[in-house]
Amino acid sequence: MNHLLDQLYKTKLRLAGLVTAVIGVALLFLAQHVEGVPTLSWLVGWPTKELGSTFLGLGVFGLIFEYYARKEADARATENFRRALRQEAPALVDAVLDSFAASPDRLKNIASDETLDRIAANTIGLRVDDPELAAEAYADLREQVIRSPERWRDVDIAVSLSPWEVGPAQGRGSMFVATVRWEYKVRPVSPTMRFVCLSDESEYRDLRRDPTVAGRWYFDTSVPLDAADPEVFTLVRLSVDGKDRKIRRSTREGSQQATVSLGPEVVGRDVTISYTYRVLVQRHGHLLYLDIPRPTKGVHVKLDYANAGIRRVNVIDYFASPTASRVETSAASTPVKTIDVSFERWVFPRAGVAFVWVLDEELKTS
Repeated sequence: MNHLLDQLYKTKLRLAGLVTAVIGVALLFLAQHVEGVPTLSWLVGWPTKELGSTFLGLGVFGLIFEYYARKEADARATENFRRALRQEAPALVDAVLDSFAASPDRLKNIASDETLDRIAANTIGLRVDDPELAAEAYADLREQVIRSPERWRDVDIAVSLSPWEVGPAQGRGSMFVATVRWEYKVRPVSPTMRFVCLSDESEYRDLRRDPTVAGRWYFDTSVPLDAADPEVFTLVRLSVDGKDRKIRRSTREGSQQATVSLGPEVVGRDVTISYTYRVLVQRHGHLLYLDIPRPTKGVHVKLDYANAGIRRVNVIDYFASPTASRVETSAASTPVKTIDVSFERWVFPRAGVAFVWVLDEELKTS
């Protein structure tokens, strides 16, 4: 369909041709009757007939010319436009892409989430030259980051290991008490936080995909203790911006849950959450693993094992990044035994830090 202004222009040209032709016909008619009308005798010497023929010819041929010439002009204009597009298309595409790269909000305003996903996957595929790898990598990134309910910042974790005095000091059933304190900044999406300790391994794996659970702990059933026992796991304290919140504890055979109401007023605004829990860790398990459940910017973990009877500790981090974490250990000549692990970049969910130790008694010679 032609543009309204273009139609108006063509109508004006046709109207002008028609008016010119009518004037020509009127002049020819006048030339035929000028001699027989006394009042028009003064026009006898005028070239009325020639003027009429001229105006009539201009009007008729003008209409014909406008019709055919206009079609040719439109065809030429269309061809010139297509040629210009073909010549300037690379520059136009680069300009559009540069505009989207400089201002991603423009792209988000005109594309759906599904389109953005396809663009992202295809872009990664071009960069790595492997569409299948790009599709799977972006799908993992989308599941772990884009669909994550929260993002944490400046996570600080302090862990202290000490012998469990209730049970045996060595052998089967000997334990460490791990006192773990977390503090981080977050914009909560839920007014409730849940912490779960259980001995069902399949249920534990399911909880790892539950976004409503802030903390989870698996307790090995080989030890004659129930995961519902407060000796096994206890959430000691939780505060929001320094204000303590009430902890509600519920139990069933093989599991326990601690629920804390943060209050609806904290949802959607930046707050600092800190909490402390105590948990039993098997001495001869030789492992303490701290899981990062949310996308996190900046992690610092400090382990204190001065009173645990541990000779040395190895650190394994599961941060998927080309940048290595920074690990600092206390000097062997001091009674302080600590390990600091720091990582300043983003950490994806299901990453974490593992501490693997060797006990003093395991290195003693008989």
